[in-house]
Amino acid sequence: MMLTEETAVAASALPVAEFRAHLRLGTGFADVGAEDASLESYLRAAMAAIEGRTAKALLARDFVLSLEAWRDAVEQTLPVAPVSAVTEVRLVDAAEVFTVIAPERYRLVEDLQRPRLAAVGGVLPAISAGGVAEVRFTAGFGPVWADLPADLAQAVFLLAAQYYEHRAEGAGWREMPFGVAALIERWRTVRVLGGRG
Repeated sequence: MMLTEETAVAASALPVAEFRAHLRLGTGFADVGAEDASLESYLRAAMAAIEGRTAKALLARDFVLSLEAWRDAVEQTLPVAPVSAVTEVRLVDAAEVFTVIAPERYRLVEDLQRPRLAAVGGVLPAISAGGVAEVRFTAGFGPVWADLPADLAQAVFLLAAQYYEHRAEGAGWREMPFGVAALIERWRTVRVLGGRG
């Protein structure tokens, strides 16, 4: 199984100005935007850390999941949530010839913890030996920062602020700060039985 992010979060979707205000950085200077690139990188790093801990895509973007075999013949769990749409399912054989599966043969089972691709009226299409199935989908709470739940947005700010404050220390600390961990705890996906039903 391999999950690939096909589109990145646009810089315009990141709340750099709000994060600057959160840090209480000065305003009104000629070079007020000089730090914006580094503030953006701290926000992206904090988002990545929180997404990794929660298995949630915070801002909407496109992914492709490549599988050599379905986990279950009837449905396949998707590794991140929330998923708003499955845009394409295709089979790629060993010769790299692909076949797009008709959308009528599958459906998205929306779930905040374990979204699934489910077969309609039967089983998921067979994956040939040496081939893969590619599932393209869109995941995230929404395209803009305001779509995030308040606790996750606050957790990103707190963690990004921690990265900013300790930027000169490098990897001096390894643990998630308690306040951030408390905010994201309810969003964490508990994985039992290897992700099976």
